[in-house]
Amino acid sequence: MKHITIYAVLATVLCSQGFTYAQTNQKLNLEKATVFIRGAELISTAKVTFSKGENEFLFTNVAGDVNNESIVVNATNGTVVEGVTFQNNYTATDNVSPRVKELKDSIELMNNRRQPVSNKITTLTEQISILQSNRKVAGENTGLSVAELQKMLDLVGNKMEGYLNQKNKEDDNLKKIDERIAVLKKQLTEEQAKGYQPGGQLLIKFYAKENTTSNITITYIVPNAGWTPTYDIWADDAKGPVKLYYKANIYQNSGVKWNNVNLTLSTGNPQEGMQAPVLSPWYVSFYVPRPVNMYNRTNMATAPMAAYNKSASDETGSAGAMQEQSSMNEYVSVNSEGINTTFDIDLPYTIPSDGQQHLVAIKKYETPATYEYYAAPKADKDAFLLAKITNWQDLNLLPGETNIFYEGTYVGKSYIDTRNTTDTISLSLGRDKKIVVRRERDKKLRSVKTIGSNVREEFAYNIIVRNTRKEAVTIVLQDQMPVSNDKDLVVEDKETAGADYNETTGMLKWPVTLKANETKTIRFGYTLKYPKGKTIQ
Repeated sequence: MKHITIYAVLATVLCSQGFTYAQTNQKLNLEKATVFIRGAELISTAKVTFSKGENEFLFTNVAGDVNNESIVVNATNGTVVEGVTFQNNYTATDNVSPRVKELKDSIELMNNRRQPVSNKITTLTEQISILQSNRKVAGENTGLSVAELQKMLDLVGNKMEGYLNQKNKEDDNLKKIDERIAVLKKQLTEEQAKGYQPGGQLLIKFYAKENTTSNITITYIVPNAGWTPTYDIWADDAKGPVKLYYKANIYQNSGVKWNNVNLTLSTGNPQEGMQAPVLSPWYVSFYVPRPVNMYNRTNMATAPMAAYNKSASDETGSAGAMQEQSSMNEYVSVNSEGINTTFDIDLPYTIPSDGQQHLVAIKKYETPATYEYYAAPKADKDAFLLAKITNWQDLNLLPGETNIFYEGTYVGKSYIDTRNTTDTISLSLGRDKKIVVRRERDKKLRSVKTIGSNVREEFAYNIIVRNTRKEAVTIVLQDQMPVSNDKDLVVEDKETAGADYNETTGMLKWPVTLKANETKTIRFGYTLKYPKGKTIQ
């Protein structure tokens, strides 16, 4: 009793002076996620009541694998943050993969179904055993008449047959249930082996000058998240504007569910690093081979390669489903004034921590486009309708896959590559079978002649294009002439038929306008001169 009194008095004194604190669990509310191309910044809040003095809180519903340097804790009403410690929470059940939960629930359900079947089999087995015993007793009881004995045997036989049939049926049911449970357990093992990120905890120590309530805001960066852009492009016809639906595939395996959070998508990538590269002087010198021991063949084989690898490493070291989104525009604001573009989405979204892609609508744009037909019959016999979009820089586009719809029909996938595009993006809207293109070699103009020590071989081609549409169209036809890098192999007597000809690449382009049901033919050719006895590849 003496020790208890001393401790009680000591506790009273410490409490009166404001020095005591006890660890308290507090669940954070995840409110906002800023998703980068790789990584995400999460913002969580909590309303906490503090006692005067030091207080220690263990905050849960925190992501795992948090970048410790990125953790920022703010508290209101003069509360001071004294220390922050992060730790993974491997025992948390809230952060298990949704598929794991689903499989565990299914296994539990099958086990619940299995138990009554197993009980029924046990009961039937016991009933069959009793019948077998009664039959044995009846057979040994010689006091029964033949009629009485036959009556008892018939009764046992009828009952036995019914019980055996029921038992066989229940055995089959039990076998199917056990097989299903085995499959579910196998799937559960595979799912658990995928390594879903566990959740985390933040142990934070505060100091309050007096009893108070404070609003806590905690911000941190996680690497296991990101987004990729994707687009739907709709063209109603070959005259009007193009509708572009900007969407995002968001994934996250942070270890915590993003439940009804406000999303901001950023084109930034904090994992790329902020430090600008600095080049050091790059010194070159002549290679001086080392003296080689003739009896050491290993040195003979590896010395030059080692020198090459060293120079290469030195250089490296110095270098270092479509949905209508017209209303979405009301909920998304775009900010492109800074280094990165951000899309603030006011609608709350739920993104589970499963590493899977989840589609989010961002913006809808309507932009003018010009249309033209294109064909390269040497490579493909069909004509393609192209939509050309200018001033695409104003759309804040990133490289990404595109679903193409033309005249209300899905025609296929394309790709917007903003890194290699200058002022115009060209998108194929599909094949137009109403424009017929054919390329064939003109055999009448083909000839092979030997003049002295040289061979002259003439080539001639016809491109026939027909417009079966009811309106006039303009199509760009493309073909090519060979380009020689050998002085003995000469391309001459070029007939380009008025094409836009690039001598460096050998490319030929003809813009051709066709009236309705009109057919035109383009003839071009060239001559190859090469030494007799040589074969052209």
